[in-house]
Amino acid sequence: MKCYIKDYPRPQFVRKDWLNLNGQWDFKFDDENKGEAEGWYVDLSATHEITVPFTYETEKSGICDETPHENVWYHKNLEIDLDASEGKRVIIHFEGSDFITKLWVNGQFAGGHKGAYARFSFDITNLVHNGENELTVKVEDSFDLQQPRGKQRWYNENFGCFYVQTTGIWKTVWLEYVPKISLSSVKMTPNFQDRSLDIDYVIDASKDCYFKGYMLETFVSFKGTPINRTSTEIKDDHFFAKVDMTSKNEPAYVQNIFEWYPWDPVLYDVEFRILHDGEVIDEVGSYCAMREIRIDGPNVLLNCRPLYQRLLLDQGYWPESYLTPPSEEALIEDIDKVKAMGYNGVRKHQKTEDERFLYWCDVKGLLLWSEVGSAFEYSDYAIEEFTKEWLEIVKQNYNHPCIIAWTPFNESWGLQHVKTSKSTQNFTEAVYHLTKAIDKQRPVVINDGWENTVSDILTIHDYTPSGEALKEKYLTFKDDILASKKYCMRALYADGYEYNGQPVIISEFGGIAFDNGSEGWGYGEKAKSEEAFVKRFEGLTEAIKSLPFVCGYCYTQVTDVQQEINGLMDAKRNFKVDPEIIKKINLK
Repeated sequence: MKCYIKDYPRPQFVRKDWLNLNGQWDFKFDDENKGEAEGWYVDLSATHEITVPFTYETEKSGICDETPHENVWYHKNLEIDLDASEGKRVIIHFEGSDFITKLWVNGQFAGGHKGAYARFSFDITNLVHNGENELTVKVEDSFDLQQPRGKQRWYNENFGCFYVQTTGIWKTVWLEYVPKISLSSVKMTPNFQDRSLDIDYVIDASKDCYFKGYMLETFVSFKGTPINRTSTEIKDDHFFAKVDMTSKNEPAYVQNIFEWYPWDPVLYDVEFRILHDGEVIDEVGSYCAMREIRIDGPNVLLNCRPLYQRLLLDQGYWPESYLTPPSEEALIEDIDKVKAMGYNGVRKHQKTEDERFLYWCDVKGLLLWSEVGSAFEYSDYAIEEFTKEWLEIVKQNYNHPCIIAWTPFNESWGLQHVKTSKSTQNFTEAVYHLTKAIDKQRPVVINDGWENTVSDILTIHDYTPSGEALKEKYLTFKDDILASKKYCMRALYADGYEYNGQPVIISEFGGIAFDNGSEGWGYGEKAKSEEAFVKRFEGLTEAIKSLPFVCGYCYTQVTDVQQEINGLMDAKRNFKVDPEIIKKINLK
């Protein structure tokens, strides 16, 4: 894509004037939580150095201490040349920091944010000066089960499928110089039926700003060939435009658009420019795809074609950096190896991944189910924190064509009594409808695995170890299972809800441990040889593909993760079985 810049953390909305703040920061633990009272934001007196964006628990951070510490501090000196930035605003972005983040600039409080997975930003223009500036960050985290935490443990030791906690900054921190009147965001919706792109624009400007003489230009091209150019007068800070996406280089009767598919992930380049009296004052590079996701009875349709989904559960952990990708190349490697095994997508599990991963899924054609870390206790506080961050995530990642489903909840985690509790059921319905209000197209899977309330797809988790037994169960008891009269692992529907003919996907199965005698666990007995593994894997996969009412599956999982050794690759991304064997089974 024309807008691509290596390591750029927001690849769907690119400005060239930016500074990566990853690297060495001063660091200090604050186990007594006295730093604010003692003014550490003025003088940190650091005890460690840490490599951002890796958390102190990881090897890549340079500290490698898995002991829980609830309060941690960071400090960095930063050179800023305000003369070179020509009066632009200075914005600092945090791609992800877990959980409560507070920022001071030159000893002055700049702002705070709650959440672990979504991007957040602070305008620090009025707090910086020419020359050396000081950034100080405090992050507070805990074992609180009411905050979205996903697979992070809440004891001092790992257990079950829960791993070492992630504390503090765990995604890229970066600086951006932005014009005083600038493009804040765009929401791009492919309108497949009328072959257009619907765009909602948001302008960032001061309240007393007058827009006289300002225009916004949108230029769409495909592989260097112009498709369309629109120019809209800016009269307000929110407005809408429709861009015709048909190629003018084709005969008029063709009215061609280029459609995005996993096997042919074609993308359009999009450039946005704000002009004042003909002079460009802001320029943003982006891209889009023409693709439509919708439900038609028992099928999920991609561009009006039934889509059979062959997914892998992907937790996105690395042995040296845990939840943080060690590099952009590591993200690309995962995508390439998933595709090499014949899968066309991943369910990114209990994590909202680095946006560069989404970019490469867009470019390489890997479908993605977008999830977030669950809370584990239900309360008013949990409702508030989850809903706020979930909506941030949906809006932040909306434009990525690879995302074909939103999955806000998993296995009733944080919804312990959803089967019988009307209050909890109301919460799931509220999240479903809020998500659908923002995104009218993509399906929403409201409680992946079981105890559904409202959901566009019925998803089932079933770790039956034998393909023969799994097939017999569903062919014999299909109607009873779908009606929650015979359980798989739990009832598929909460009380008062029922199956209404939606598509059915087995969204977790398998999980076969095969690690040549290493300690750890998987589902069912460990496979004692490669031959035994392949036989069982093939039996389970073929059993699901033989079920006529099922339109996809998600195998557990891409890689081993700490004590869980049921990956198709080990934690270092080495294949356990020849990927061509796995691919042949998937594509048979």
